[in-house]
Amino acid sequence: MFSLKRVANAYFCGRNFTNYMSNRTFTMIKPDATQKGYTGAILDQIIKAGFTVKAMKWTRLTEAQAGLFYEVHKERPFYGELVAFMSSGPIVAAILEKENAVADFRKLIGATNPAQAEEGTIRKLYAASVGENAVHGSDSDENAAIEGDFFFSKLERF
Repeated sequence: MFSLKRVANAYFCGRNFTNYMSNRTFTMIKPDATQKGYTGAILDQIIKAGFTVKAMKWTRLTEAQAGLFYEVHKERPFYGELVAFMSSGPIVAAILEKENAVADFRKLIGATNPAQAEEGTIRKLYAASVGENAVHGSDSDENAAIEGDFFFSKLERF
C-alpha cells in the first residue's frame, strides 16, 4: 500500500525532519476560500506576518490525491466528507519560511473552529465552519516536510 509517510521516510533516508524543516511549514488555501475570492487577502496576511513563500502553486486535487493527503484521517468519521470537500475546487499549496514557522503559522491561522479562533486570525476572518475552515497548516516539522513533498519537487522550491 502506498503511504505518504513511507515515501518521505525513504526519501529522507533517516535524516532528521526537524533539522530539515524547522523554519518551514506547509499550507493550503482550501476550496472554500479560493472560491470566495479570499486567496489574495490570505496571502497578504501571511506575508505581512513575516513568512516568505518558498514554493507555491494553484491546483486542484483529485479525490484520490485528497484521500492520500488526508490518509492519516482515514478511520475518522469525517474522512469522506473531507476528501470530497478538498477535491471540490482549486487550492493554493505553499511552503512558507520563517523562524519558528510551524508554531507561528498555527497561531496566525487560529483554531480549527472559526467561532473559537482569536480575532484577526485567518480562520476568524475567512472560515465559515469547522469543515470549511479556509486554510490548512502543518501541525509539526515532520508533517510540514511530508506535506510539502506531496506537492513540490526539489526543483520547485526556492
